[in-house]
Amino acid sequence: MNYLAHIYLSGDDEEVIIGNFIGDFVKGHYFNQYTQSIRKGIILHRYIDSFTDTHAIVRRSKLRLNEKYHKYSGIIIDILYDHFLVKNWAQYSHAPLDEFIKKFFDLANRYFDILPESVKFFLPSFIKNNWMKSYDTIEGIQDVLMRMSSRTSLPDNTEFAMAVLRRDYDLFEAEFQAYFPALVTYVTKTFGIKLMEERVSKDI
Repeated sequence: MNYLAHIYLSGDDEEVIIGNFIGDFVKGHYFNQYTQSIRKGIILHRYIDSFTDTHAIVRRSKLRLNEKYHKYSGIIIDILYDHFLVKNWAQYSHAPLDEFIKKFFDLANRYFDILPESVKFFLPSFIKNNWMKSYDTIEGIQDVLMRMSSRTSLPDNTEFAMAVLRRDYDLFEAEFQAYFPALVTYVTKTFGIKLMEERVSKDI
């Protein structure tokens, strides 16, 4: 899952949210420099990634992209699933999305000093360009993929990804809607995190 999903799945504990946000950037013994709650967030991030990577529905989504993206297919699916979380936000949260994102930006700025250096480097752009909301349109997804392929090791196959997304848009959305409630159930049961469960359909 991508940033919006990870932050949403952290619940209301500020340090768990921060830990989940930085989870990809904390390796080895650096884990121990953080508070217990931040460490919980980092562990939560890893469990979410593991659950996602091994889930049958997510694997089905990845298959449509394997022809060009291979091991990078999961990165594309993370972005697409965040798109569908934005699109269907009202199903999962009472808080307006803009309010939810602004609250997180304020939180990240308050914890700026303890963030990993790599996170400090991209956070200003992350906030200025509102990366979490940038996936709300197909054009936004296309722009993100183009920028990522020019700055990272992600293959430059944006046209292929967009063609598959447009062709199978309804299938991707149906898979997200089947998968995400299962992830919510997993997180709430495994970590005791309170989410808006009454608005989420039960595990399939």
